[in-house]
Amino acid sequence: MKKLAIIPARGGSKRIKRKNVKSFLGKPILQYSITAAKRSKLFDEIMVSTEDMEIGQVALENGASVPFYRSDENADDFATTAQVIQEVIKSYEKQNIFFDQICCIYPTAPLITPNRLIEGHKLLNKHNYEVVFPVVPFSYPIQRSLKMKDTQRNQIGMLWPENQFQRSQDLETTYHDAGQFYWISREKFKNHLYPENCGAIVLNELEVQDIDTIEDWQLAELKYQLSVHH
Repeated sequence: MKKLAIIPARGGSKRIKRKNVKSFLGKPILQYSITAAKRSKLFDEIMVSTEDMEIGQVALENGASVPFYRSDENADDFATTAQVIQEVIKSYEKQNIFFDQICCIYPTAPLITPNRLIEGHKLLNKHNYEVVFPVVPFSYPIQRSLKMKDTQRNQIGMLWPENQFQRSQDLETTYHDAGQFYWISREKFKNHLYPENCGAIVLNELEVQDIDTIEDWQLAELKYQLSVHH
């Protein structure tokens, strides 16, 4: 089975400028995703999908390929991950290069480990899933979440009042996407990342950090230093 790693890294990040090549503990953050993919020894090819020449150069310097540059259409704020994956697959297929399994690895996910990539791949094969991705439990039960009923007066209320007197330990554990990677079966992939037939590996809070602000970035660096990576 041929396996491809796609790292989608466009140049036009808005909230943190040049986010995909910004220095994370002394190295471009993109380098961490490439390194994790290489160390997993799972992939026939590791490619970076970008429209940006500097990102392309960082990718090449770190051992990834940039066989083609991303279209303008898929380089704006509205392009979905699934659209980028489809564009890459089709670009390879035009060159008569076919992959059976694809792993889309985000470029700003420095807490990814090769072992988690391997674990996701095993789950994809074991249960014949369309997609497998990592999740993390919500740190507080979402069934007890609150909403702002009146923003002018800061009046708050429960989203689900029926859970007001439920004990936390009696509520079902809920999860959210860790935002790190997606293993995909090429044959089954139907252009969306949460199909009916999908599986997940469960991570802990130290393994996950969404990076949208400078504070998030600093937290990710702390978690990296606290983790087994260090």
